[in-house]
Amino acid sequence: ADAKLKTSDIDAVLLVGGMTRMPAIQEAVKKFFGKEPTKGVNPDEVVALGAAIQAGVLGGDVKDILLLDVTPLTLGVETLGGVATPMIDRNTTIPISKSQVYSTAADNQTQVQIHVVQGERPMAKDNKSLGQFILDGIPPAPRGIPQIEVTFDIDANGILNVSAKDKATNREQKITITASSGLSDSEVDRMMEEAEKHASEDAARKEAVEVKNQADGAVFTTEKFLKDYGEQLPSDAVSSAQAKIDELKAVMEGDDIAAIKAATEALNEHLQQLGAQMYQNVDGAAPGPEADAAGAASGGTDEAADDEDVIDAEFTES
Repeated sequence: ADAKLKTSDIDAVLLVGGMTRMPAIQEAVKKFFGKEPTKGVNPDEVVALGAAIQAGVLGGDVKDILLLDVTPLTLGVETLGGVATPMIDRNTTIPISKSQVYSTAADNQTQVQIHVVQGERPMAKDNKSLGQFILDGIPPAPRGIPQIEVTFDIDANGILNVSAKDKATNREQKITITASSGLSDSEVDRMMEEAEKHASEDAARKEAVEVKNQADGAVFTTEKFLKDYGEQLPSDAVSSAQAKIDELKAVMEGDDIAAIKAATEALNEHLQQLGAQMYQNVDGAAPGPEADAAGAASGGTDEAADDEDVIDAEFTES
């Protein structure tokens, strides 16, 4: 299912284990795949033969066979609100290395905790914890400014190295998670079953966290705008913006997701109006088409920020 293949795309089917000698099993395989299973390999020996071939490949003795192992479950980090943010998806071919830039969740935050999890559920606490470490020594700065590059690197032996580096100071911390820290086949199957069983409720919990994160971001952006440009705006406009901030903060204390969404959208729309009003105050008119075209050509700040691989306010403050 993960490979998006049809049964007709399968070139050959190998039978594994003595039980597959039963005619009923072989007939069921033939009916499902539409072809005879391969009988050129002894099903009692196939696992041992595969292990021997892999040992030969890893040792450099076998060079004409390419073996591709995959990650059994998704690997990720815990981010703001307890969300499990994927770094390497399940069934990704190894070796593999992926990096993602994150930022801080609070002003003047000087350290972040990197919590590595494994599993398919959207909330970190419902997955298997593989390890955690702290990157400290981050220079104090407003939230969202520091850039913390997190890298997941899995070698051919399945050993996972996770590092976090502050791009401003090059200060780095890392952790190594060996293959023995992984899961057995039965545990993988159980976690997949649980993910499917709780899919709808997990999606609702994740949405609730993300909606509140977006609301918190809207409050932060608007408060910063008022702090920086409030003196250039009419007092009634500032008061109106503050009222909408207070309204959003109030609904954020509850669990009414629809109300939080509505209040967040209202605050964002009001912030856009304040920005437009500032430009109108410059010369009494809004920017013309030429200005819009220039802004599009230069890739305005907001669009550039959206395109960056930086996720603001993700790590919880330690």
